[in-house]
Amino acid sequence: MARYRKDAGGWTLEESAMLDGHVAVVTGANSGIGYETARALARLDAEVILACRDVEAATRAVASIRRETPHARLSVVHLDLADLRSVHRAADDILQTTDRLDLLINNGGVMRSTRALTVDGFEADLGTNFLGHFALTGRLFELVMATAGARIVTVSSITHRRGRIHFNDLTLEHNFTHEVAYAQSKLANLMFAYALGRRLRAQGGSAISVSAHPGGTRTSVLRDRTRAVRLVYNPALRPVTSLFTQDAAQGALPTLRAALDPDATDGDFYGPGGRFELVGAPVKVRSASRARDEKAQEQLWGLAEKLTAVPYPPVSLNT
Repeated sequence: MARYRKDAGGWTLEESAMLDGHVAVVTGANSGIGYETARALARLDAEVILACRDVEAATRAVASIRRETPHARLSVVHLDLADLRSVHRAADDILQTTDRLDLLINNGGVMRSTRALTVDGFEADLGTNFLGHFALTGRLFELVMATAGARIVTVSSITHRRGRIHFNDLTLEHNFTHEVAYAQSKLANLMFAYALGRRLRAQGGSAISVSAHPGGTRTSVLRDRTRAVRLVYNPALRPVTSLFTQDAAQGALPTLRAALDPDATDGDFYGPGGRFELVGAPVKVRSASRARDEKAQEQLWGLAEKLTAVPYPPVSLNT
């Protein structure tokens, strides 16, 4: 795995060729944190599969990365996380493309300002951010298990701490606000990461599940938010807002450390180490207590298996 160096600014990714022979899948890799993650992994000589809903945008992202890293090994797979049929087709494409998967970066996501449903009838944030990744990971589970030292990195958000899983109203028909929907989806992602780790351990092998949050990062996921929020995260205001916002390259560092730090262990959660975990170099951070509730994790897992019809190996809470 790649190394990090620690300088006055904290953890930074060191230029290295140590990912040669490794294969990574990054969802939502055509822009923002996903793009910066794919870009960094390509610079480290990993073979990177960009799994994206917008194939044209992903193709442009590939061209952009290759202008900087001409030798980059990149490919695009169409993946719409809001459509389980697309998830299955993407998984089939990946399984036909490679016989190993060292890194699965569950990064793609949305933040809808109004209530909407996915193709399969799920609330859009939960269906895209959580259930789509749940199904994709399940389809790729055996490939990950077969790859020595593999990691699954699930991207959550600092807003998970305000989240609740509305077990009796997952579609938020009665409880919707954009804050409630997004926080629920990102709490679900973190609960998924912990429960996934139990299943990986139960199967043996060396694969681990880790997670990250990007803090206050300026990305296009905010495009549907209020004008005030978009103004705060406008790159033009960086000199004023840099105390609590950062660009996508910085926001990708917690994900990259989760993926590449040789000292990372199953269940680790990374985020910015600066002010209120909004900015700064990536460090281990603590999740909300409700994210670590194993009984709630298993309740959510059972619902996810039922809703997606994607089974995983069974596991005991004592594993």
